[in-house]
Amino acid sequence: MQKEVDEYIQQFKAGYFSPLSQMARLTEEVGELAREVNHYYGEKPKKLDEKENTVAEELGDVLFVTMIMANSLEIDLTEVFEKNMAKFNQRDKFRFERKDGQTHD
Repeated sequence: MQKEVDEYIQQFKAGYFSPLSQMARLTEEVGELAREVNHYYGEKPKKLDEKENTVAEELGDVLFVTMIMANSLEIDLTEVFEKNMAKFNQRDKFRFERKDGQTHD
């Protein structure tokens, strides 16, 4: 996915924006995601004239901007994901009640 995003960005003279600009954009997208979650699962319904978006669309935007930021900072998200999963699988293995009934060693 990161390669495809990079190919998309490389079409444009502007290229990647600065990390600070990307962070602002990511924050904006997370805000839009929060708004959609609030509309679908919270107590604040959409106004009649508001554009119909979905939580999935907004998650997609967050993912896209995250990949842009990772690419510009030369971060391989697959490597980061694998390291994080290893951390969570070790650190949080027994943090929550498990379906298989296992408890601390």
